[in-house]
Amino acid sequence: MSPQQSKPRYRKRTGKSQADQADRHLLYQEAVQCVEAEIDMVDNTFQTLRGRQARTLREDFCGTANTSTEWVQRRKTNQAYAVDLDSEVLNWGRNNNVAALNGTIAQRITLLNDNVLTAQTPPVDLILAMNFSYQIFKTRDDLRRYFSRVRECLVDDGVFFIDTYGGYEAFREMEEETEHDNFTYVWDQARYNPITGDMVCYIHFKFPDGSRMKRAFTYTWRLWTLPELRELLMESGFQRVLVHWEGTDEKTGEGNDIYTPTEIGEADAAHISYISAEK
Repeated sequence: MSPQQSKPRYRKRTGKSQADQADRHLLYQEAVQCVEAEIDMVDNTFQTLRGRQARTLREDFCGTANTSTEWVQRRKTNQAYAVDLDSEVLNWGRNNNVAALNGTIAQRITLLNDNVLTAQTPPVDLILAMNFSYQIFKTRDDLRRYFSRVRECLVDDGVFFIDTYGGYEAFREMEEETEHDNFTYVWDQARYNPITGDMVCYIHFKFPDGSRMKRAFTYTWRLWTLPELRELLMESGFQRVLVHWEGTDEKTGEGNDIYTPTEIGEADAAHISYISAEK
């Protein structure tokens, strides 16, 4: 298929554009997150590792608290604490995701406009730092400090989960487009410094009327590798650190959304995995 054929056709727009009318947080939740699968993974893995069900969860860098709202809906005993420094996005989550919950369910989620390094919450079974959000910490000392703080906030048999991405394409300056029903999601790895590991990434959205939401989200990160993350978690005092690698669908050759612990991964162009760290 030629590049021209692979691009969606856009209509000439009149009046207010689709980009002007779109909500970037809704677009993000649809394009980036799959909280149902994510909660399935951490819930089942905790049960396997600890032999019991988790009840309390803390979502660091929670954004719209989408994951936390999924957690409190799973069981009547579940409780969540959602922590984020950005008051705008946290308020959006309160007014949209939390407000959509049944009243008694909504009472089991607490939103905290706070720093993950200093936020005060009761000890919890699970702490999550998803969507690669921990990569905001760019030095070993800073990331180790965060991991140590996470460990302090867990119950005695608590587990910390993060997601990771890598593969040789992760180090390239490139754009990748994914088409959805009413928009196109654009992941833009705009800059990467191989000396420091620092990178700048953007999320853009394109619409059928030809309008664009440019730089809807900006990320200034350090791209941490799996060996570095495992070492820093162990240095932070966690007793066991496992990498959960995605399996492959034999028919399609694509990922099958099933993650299992392993010490050997494939040298794929791009991969996403999870890390569990046990206190």
